[in-house]
Amino acid sequence: MRRAATQVLRSARRPIIRSLHRSRSSAAAHSHSTNGLSHRQTSSKKDRQFAKDGQLLPSSMYSRSFSVALVSSLVASGAYFAYNGTPSKSEAKLSNSPVSGLAQQNRAYATDGSVPSGGLATATEVTRKALVVDNYQLYTGEITGTAPLAKTTDDYGRKILEMMTPDQATDRIRRNEESYLVGRGKGVVRYDVVQLPSNDPIEDDHVEKIIEAPHNASTTSGNNDWMFWGVFDGHSGWTTSATLRQSLISYVARELNTTYTSATPSQPTNANLPTPSSIDAAIKRGFLALDKSIVQDSVAQVLQNKSKAQAASLLAPALSGACALLSFYDSASKTLRVACTGDSRAVLGRRSTSNGAKWVALPLSVDQTGGTPSEMARLRAEHPNEPDVVRNGRVLGGLEPSRAFGDATYKWSKEIQEKMKKEYLGRSANPNIRTPPYVTAEPVVTTTRVQPEKGDFVVMATDGLWEMLTNEEVVGLVGSWLEKHPEAQGAISAGQTSAGSTKPADSWLASWFSGQKTGAGHELPVSGGESQAGAGQRAPIRQQQWGLPPSNSGKNGAPTSERFVVEDKNAATHLIRNALGGANRDMVCALLTLPSPYSRRYRDDLTVEVIFFGDAAEDSTNTSDGKITVNEEATAPIRDAAKAKL
Repeated sequence: MRRAATQVLRSARRPIIRSLHRSRSSAAAHSHSTNGLSHRQTSSKKDRQFAKDGQLLPSSMYSRSFSVALVSSLVASGAYFAYNGTPSKSEAKLSNSPVSGLAQQNRAYATDGSVPSGGLATATEVTRKALVVDNYQLYTGEITGTAPLAKTTDDYGRKILEMMTPDQATDRIRRNEESYLVGRGKGVVRYDVVQLPSNDPIEDDHVEKIIEAPHNASTTSGNNDWMFWGVFDGHSGWTTSATLRQSLISYVARELNTTYTSATPSQPTNANLPTPSSIDAAIKRGFLALDKSIVQDSVAQVLQNKSKAQAASLLAPALSGACALLSFYDSASKTLRVACTGDSRAVLGRRSTSNGAKWVALPLSVDQTGGTPSEMARLRAEHPNEPDVVRNGRVLGGLEPSRAFGDATYKWSKEIQEKMKKEYLGRSANPNIRTPPYVTAEPVVTTTRVQPEKGDFVVMATDGLWEMLTNEEVVGLVGSWLEKHPEAQGAISAGQTSAGSTKPADSWLASWFSGQKTGAGHELPVSGGESQAGAGQRAPIRQQQWGLPPSNSGKNGAPTSERFVVEDKNAATHLIRNALGGANRDMVCALLTLPSPYSRRYRDDLTVEVIFFGDAAEDSTNTSDGKITVNEEATAPIRDAAKAKL
């Protein structure tokens, strides 16, 4: 969730960290060597102004006691490191990289047990980038030589990591990507998925499923598809999100089936179609029934069986929590319903009616947190005379999502919680609990009629993505990706990959976007939108945390594309790469090199799905089961063969 970034912004202001061009003359005036790492103090206003031409790099930590230091030279290589004392200024490799809060011990590292005279490698040696991480500071710099870093900590407990190369970072981003081509002729032509962990293990999860609807749920003589996509953002553990992956679609589909089969036709010639409100109610019943099973039925079973071994497995999904975002597409009516419980988000990209070269970002959900005005009003109305029901934008001052699965400590009575603590070593009840439940799993459902003929697409993602990018940036990024990959919307047959496209390889679009940073002032193909805060959605807090300038400097507030690149064949992977820094390869590599739990201070788990709608006809040449095939060029090679999800 957003706790780490929020705490950072509430703490004391930090100096902006910048990466500068190397300059011997300026380095001599502004640098000195500490810990074998060249750095420059930024305590003065004059020094901060000196860095005005530098490129912004991320700068944040988890709480007030943490700071960040970015350095240009870590002199270290080989299998282990030895203390070398303080190198002289004449021996130190200098740079213009500013530093904040650097420790005062002066040390250098060598590759053997002896103490080298200079402590520095020659300029002819191969250099690699590295990170040094401890409990209070983070350093980035260079190491010399080609030997592996076998020792992960030095005498002061600092973790020394070789920073990923751009190729290694790409492998990491693409490790869990999946892409599927849908040749069923029902309005959906493709969907892309990717996950990137920050927690270990990852607390996010996702699920996709296509169900052939009951015969009387279709307005045509042919079969009707119900298509589901879900992303689940876990917190305090992974068990709740895993339970949602296993069960949520089944619970919702069962309620929908009951609603459709029991509906009465409004006219003799029509199929038995339920009212829109009854469909929304069925989805809500499915959500609430599953949460009841997780939170209430598990307690009843534990109290009945009185087995501590069973209690551990039964109560795990109840004690952790998860936000859920589920999209339900009815191919007969071309209606997309998005059910949101928590602060994951769905956004629709649609061609602008006034400018066909641009897209418009249409939010399909509202972030549900203790800081959302509508949720604050609901909680205060449901729990009158409880001034602490929402405190600091959190429910009872603790939980940020105001709607979630699990999170039983916000739903159980105080008596149940005391019994769980006494008999099963559970948590102590929040002293402010008076009238639970304070958190609900009931979703807010929105309905949108999709226009496949216009190439609509939907981006669903956990809040880790929206901490980094705005709605307009996300839609604009997918729009720029589509300019290079038009086949994703059915420009070619659903079973054909882009390798078979007749699009000229040397087209201006390909040369413009292919892995290159776009020109200064170039706009993403998206119309500028209104403030996300005004639409019930939070602004990207990581952009403030990292000190990034806003990208909405184009005409009418449209985001520009200096920060972004197009390098991936999977649209979801493309979004994650640009969320992590895009054209700033050093930022991408540094964020991906950081191990858990350090990485959690800078980014959350990321799960992204991009669903492409189109008018492609049913593919009669596709002989795979269900006419859903793995898009090999946008899917990572995995240990077990990827299977179509029908």
